[in-house]
Amino acid sequence: MSDSILGQVALSYSPMIDRNRAVSATRLTVFPLAPGASLDAAALLAEVAAVWPADGGSVSLNVLSESLLSDLLRAGPSANVMIEIPAFMAADAAHSAAIRALHARGSTLLLKGRPLRELPREVLPCFRHSIIELADDRRVNERGPAPGVVRAIGYVQSGVHSISEMEGAFSRGAVAVLGWPMDDAIALSEMGTLDGGRSGPSPDMHVLIELLHRADKAEPIERLEATLRRDPTLAFLLMRYINSPAFGLSVEISSFRHAIMMIGYSRLKRWLALLQPSGSKDANLRPVMFAAVRRGMLMEELVRHLADDQMSNELFICGMFSLLDRTFNHSFADLLQDIPVSERVYLALAEASGPYEPYCSLARAVEGNALDAIREACERLIIGAQEINKAVLRALAHASRMG
Repeated sequence: MSDSILGQVALSYSPMIDRNRAVSATRLTVFPLAPGASLDAAALLAEVAAVWPADGGSVSLNVLSESLLSDLLRAGPSANVMIEIPAFMAADAAHSAAIRALHARGSTLLLKGRPLRELPREVLPCFRHSIIELADDRRVNERGPAPGVVRAIGYVQSGVHSISEMEGAFSRGAVAVLGWPMDDAIALSEMGTLDGGRSGPSPDMHVLIELLHRADKAEPIERLEATLRRDPTLAFLLMRYINSPAFGLSVEISSFRHAIMMIGYSRLKRWLALLQPSGSKDANLRPVMFAAVRRGMLMEELVRHLADDQMSNELFICGMFSLLDRTFNHSFADLLQDIPVSERVYLALAEASGPYEPYCSLARAVEGNALDAIREACERLIIGAQEINKAVLRALAHASRMG
């Protein structure tokens, strides 16, 4: 039954980012592929529980099917599964009993959208937060509380796409934002300096230090690679170093494990120690880093069934590096001339062509919360909804375990 639900829906995801710029939860949007189809709420919850078990992280379900959502309200999700309820359903007395029962069992309920009429008095206290679209927020141009705008519960700001919008939302009192705020990451980040006078962000200090400690203890390469895969900037700089005159070797790198093997433990430790003074603690870049890592995980999972390690590794690199043009404020053609990636990775990132480009398009579509874009990307790859949704959930499971 769980296989059938994954073949009848499309899934999209986005982060819920708190004031500390950490991903506190994941929003999973569920689109029915056939309007009016009968969908199994229990099967959906079983798939969700495999990624976010009751004692695991939090997920917010944004279900775009009124009948499926009605069934979910009565299915008894675990406490870590937040349910988004549109304002029109919350205002409907027919759903009041189910909403109150879920609240009594400890479920977290989120009110989605602005109510067009007053909610029943007994229902409003059941909601932890409301979700308010940035374009509809009457407080956007206000500093502090807006006259006549009273919010009885905390709110989450949706429709956030840049760090400036994220900071504005928090200044107005939002408890979290929904979306990938990366449009102006380079403008507001702590800037480092790369070779040749080009500027760009510095690697994350926490990842840098952890990798240095693991290298110093000569831990297995698999553990070093798992750490390196958490920071796109650090991975990029390592590959640039391998291809630099200082290293003296020009070779195509097919995976981050390959890169670590090429440089060796001693050189890696020395290089990391030299980078340490430029390590960044800029929290605003964390959402961009999370987005890149999740994208890489999704792209490698899309070909996991092919058992082609080289393709899987290259697609991870492709996804993880897919935001470097924004974070370094340079074109991919400029950035990639300095690192030894495969031609397939280069074509996808620098020229939006080649065999890997459709996977990039699908990854962007899954992040974009638009069903038509997901459909189009799936058709280009000739991959069914069930297989893609399984890849999405596997990637989210890996990201959840990584924290």
